[in-house]
Amino acid sequence: MPRLLNADCHIHSEHSDGADGVFQMVEAGAKAGLDVMVMTDHLTLPYELDPTSDVSIPVAQLPFYRADVLAMDHLSRSKGGPEVLLGFECDWYPGCEGNIERWTVGAKVLLGSVHWVSGEGSEGWMDDDRDLHVWEELGADEVWRLYVDAWCRACESPANFDVMAHPDLARRFEAEGHAATIDLAPLYDRMAECAHDLGKRVELSTAGLRKPFHDYYPALALLERFRRAEVPITIGSDAHVAGDVAFGLADARRHAYEVGYRSQQVPHADGSWEECLLVEE
Repeated sequence: MPRLLNADCHIHSEHSDGADGVFQMVEAGAKAGLDVMVMTDHLTLPYELDPTSDVSIPVAQLPFYRADVLAMDHLSRSKGGPEVLLGFECDWYPGCEGNIERWTVGAKVLLGSVHWVSGEGSEGWMDDDRDLHVWEELGADEVWRLYVDAWCRACESPANFDVMAHPDLARRFEAEGHAATIDLAPLYDRMAECAHDLGKRVELSTAGLRKPFHDYYPALALLERFRRAEVPITIGSDAHVAGDVAFGLADARRHAYEVGYRSQQVPHADGSWEECLLVEE
């Protein structure tokens, strides 16, 4: 009989671009009544993408991140708290697979994501609110096309991501004047087809509710396409501070249920994935 688990499958700490330590994040998860939480700090990036390690874990710090998460899992479970899994959010970029294989030893969950876009005459981070040059130089429509191209290539990647995080991240600045003017339906259809055909899970993220556009990732129209394509979901807060751990998870489960989903998939430390109820039935 499936059970309902309170799981946050996307959490960052100060090891990458979060503000608080793993201890503080796990403490917050325990107070929020989480059963499972997955630490998914940003995996090490090449120098040309993150020269000062502002975003990702410096390679020399990877052993400390692993040890920190594993120690907190042991401590948490010894106190009846949540299961704490070691994971990474892995940026997809051409040729990333060797780095991902080398740097993710011991990880139980790999989130695949696309933050960097490269087009004719411009490239850069598409979600950096300090630098919007790719939006200004390429325009929102082209950023969307490039993003979906990269997203589908990430689905195809032999890195074999467990979950595709915040699938329509290209919405990030739509409330600041960078909304697409093209019909996104064909791009949504392509994403749903890629996820289905390549056996990917996708994330329902509450992070967008904390952004100016104030909505889930993915948008309703895209989530409905994933559901019709029978693409499984996970749910995560994408918390970068302790106060956001477990943010909006119960509402997100109800939202997915209203769209037609009846379950979410939850990972465990033994490598298994459990099909869990969204709401009590």
